[in-house]
Amino acid sequence: MIQIIPAIDIIDGKCVRLTQGDYNQKKEYHSNPVEVAKMFENAGIERLHLVDLDGAKQKKIVNYKVLENISGATKLSIDFGGGLQSDEDLQIAFNSGAKQITAGSIAVKDPEKVKHWLTQFGKEKIILGADTKAGMIAVHGWQETSDLSIQQLMNQFIPYGISYSICTDVAKDGLLQGPSFDLYKKLGDEFSQINWIASGGVAEFADIEKLNDMGIYGVIVGKAFYEGKITLQQLAQFNA
Repeated sequence: MIQIIPAIDIIDGKCVRLTQGDYNQKKEYHSNPVEVAKMFENAGIERLHLVDLDGAKQKKIVNYKVLENISGATKLSIDFGGGLQSDEDLQIAFNSGAKQITAGSIAVKDPEKVKHWLTQFGKEKIILGADTKAGMIAVHGWQETSDLSIQQLMNQFIPYGISYSICTDVAKDGLLQGPSFDLYKKLGDEFSQINWIASGGVAEFADIEKLNDMGIYGVIVGKAFYEGKITLQQLAQFNA
């Protein structure tokens, strides 16, 4: 059964969502991320995707106190991402309660470092952030597009045991128009050894059911929940 992974994106310590990664298209949903996390936990959800958008912009961990507070107040299994660039960033994230971290831009900018992390921390701890714009990898909070395809990115890390990848189609993110099903089908066929986590575009519960039927490992749910398109009760069905 597909893993339901709600997203909490943080700017200035508050729960927000961006549209297509645009910091100028920011909407604040809640001033207290801990309360939001507790709401997910109380519904029976076990995982959380926590994104430090300030960190993504500044290229270093910023909102680790939010991670620490959520980790201290809940038993959620948290994956944390956004601007993690150094061994010290990772140590802060893990010490603050993250079970996994997402390596996004750094995997493009300094792949050797991420290979080192896979060896040092283990493949269960590292998720590869594969954010795509027209098939190419986007970096630094999607503010830049690299000249690397998602297939090229994956092939760099497969020999080092990468097991998890969050794939976001930037063109879909925040628009509530449905996920990139064709992309996930293709990636699932090409890289069947990867636990693919779909992110971006989920608009209704039927989207999650379709991803589940496709055998996708996990799905990140953000705006659709915050805008009331999907209920907590629906999400909890997959954790029953």
